[in-house]
Amino acid sequence: MNASIRDVALRAGVSVGTVSNVLNRPDTVGQATRDRVLGAIDALGFVRNESARQLRAGRSRTIGLVVLDISNPFFTDVARGVEDVANAQGLSVILCNSDDEPDKEAAHLDVLSEQRVQGVLITPTAELSPHLDALRGRGVPVVLVDRRPSGPDQCAVSVDDVLGGRLAAEHLLERGHRRIAFIGGASGLPQIQERHEGVAAAVREALGSVDALTVLSPEALTVAGGREAAGRIVGIPAARRPTAAICANDLLALGLLQGMVAHGVRVPDEFAIVGYDDIDFAAAAAVPLTSVRKPRHELGRRATELLLAEAVGEGHRHEHEVFGPQLVVRESSMVRRDDAS
Repeated sequence: MNASIRDVALRAGVSVGTVSNVLNRPDTVGQATRDRVLGAIDALGFVRNESARQLRAGRSRTIGLVVLDISNPFFTDVARGVEDVANAQGLSVILCNSDDEPDKEAAHLDVLSEQRVQGVLITPTAELSPHLDALRGRGVPVVLVDRRPSGPDQCAVSVDDVLGGRLAAEHLLERGHRRIAFIGGASGLPQIQERHEGVAAAVREALGSVDALTVLSPEALTVAGGREAAGRIVGIPAARRPTAAICANDLLALGLLQGMVAHGVRVPDEFAIVGYDDIDFAAAAAVPLTSVRKPRHELGRRATELLLAEAVGEGHRHEHEVFGPQLVVRESSMVRRDDAS
């Protein structure tokens, strides 16, 4: 059984208030009494209930981070950026995984509210949850991560995904591809829709229409989803089959690469692949993947800086910081198709 503060007081021969002062305001207690209390703490193995103390004070030394899919290394890298800033300020991070499910996200937000976190960082599901407004109504700062805000009264960090999609498509078009697939089209996530928008705009400008753009929607934005897409692509008649694909994230691209190889399609000789996010595994793939790089770590860092600035509250102005994407060209898209029709 854990020793209580009363046990410490009894062993040291002092009041509970004196023990509390030693723990929280040691300068108000004489050296001899302090030594006696600290000795009793050591002897009993007393560990203070820090969470209870913080909750009595009205807030904890924690912030919440809610992500869509912790199995995606993109979010792991974002979390590292969050933790770097939080730890420097003496804060801990509670990591929650929504699995892109609104009900699960809402449950996490309720728990974070009960824990009285100093603020919440979130990459939300497709529709912004009313739980976010409820949190903000209680004075809890909320910063959107990798998502544009719905208005000027909220902080957010995001990436120009329309530009990212355009960069990917222009790269393939420049290499001679005229039949391109976009993998991930049915996702309701605004950032995925914006990538599709950028791809479609580049194809339309280069070819006069989007008729040559095939949009595939696997069940999930995962490696398995990419393998599923590979099977569907090889099933398209050769005259209409895409010669390249842009994937909504790198997990899809890795699965697509696996699937194409399994079907005997050579990458990039017969089929080019471009991913999105540029997670570390993209460069380490059997055929290193061309990918649109997002500043994952910096997204987490900057979001946390905005959150903590809002938590202080003095003269805070909401900001929406938009980062620029960068195309990183690797082997998966290097073959030029000058004879493509």
